[in-house]
Amino acid sequence: MSQKLVVGNWKMFGSRAMAAELLQLLRDANLPSVVCPPYPYLLMAADLLAGSAVKVGAQDLEYRDEGAYTGEVSGPMLRDVGCSHVIVGHSERRALYGENDALVVEKVRAALRHGLTPVVCVGEHLEQRQRGLAKRVVLDQLNAVINGIGAESFARVLVAYEPVWAIGSGVAATLDDVAEMHVAMRAALRDANCDGVALLYGGSVKPDNAGQLLSLHAVDGVLVGGASLVADSFLRICSAAK
Repeated sequence: MSQKLVVGNWKMFGSRAMAAELLQLLRDANLPSVVCPPYPYLLMAADLLAGSAVKVGAQDLEYRDEGAYTGEVSGPMLRDVGCSHVIVGHSERRALYGENDALVVEKVRAALRHGLTPVVCVGEHLEQRQRGLAKRVVLDQLNAVINGIGAESFARVLVAYEPVWAIGSGVAATLDDVAEMHVAMRAALRDANCDGVALLYGGSVKPDNAGQLLSLHAVDGVLVGGASLVADSFLRICSAAK
């Protein structure tokens, strides 16, 4: 892909004032990217960013379309407020809320059913890497979705490799670690006839390492956490993606 993709995950941070200021700065810069604010700020983001190069995504979704599911937000609702993307299977959802591969598959199906582009997260824990299981864990997570929705549908998915031990730690995986895992994922995608799917890297992506990460041939973009909450940092990463 010629333009590498930058996706910003705000997680559970922000306020109306903060969101309005940051979103306006992103609109003014007009650099291609995707921002994923918390649910309460999605409509504001879609309104402020309308017509710009910045798209809006959600951080999660309920796989059922409607019903008595208090606290949940469905795919149709996300589309209705202007979302084009949604993060699915983030390691924090897996670890803190018990999301397994089967639920991730259902959420990916729901996203695709309603015209949303799912950003499917995969990644290993430190103990799994230390035991030499990193590739097996990541490829099992990846193949669960491929097998669950089929290669044709998977062509509409984005994948983000997030080594869990690097998320929020300030320690990014080494370039060799990232390249090795992305090459392994690309081989698995090729075997499944899904070779065109974009592979992002996420895990302590900062302005000072984004350029090196994005320069890797196997990396098609980055999923940014904390740095996406600071306009200057996020825009520097977006600039590096060009």
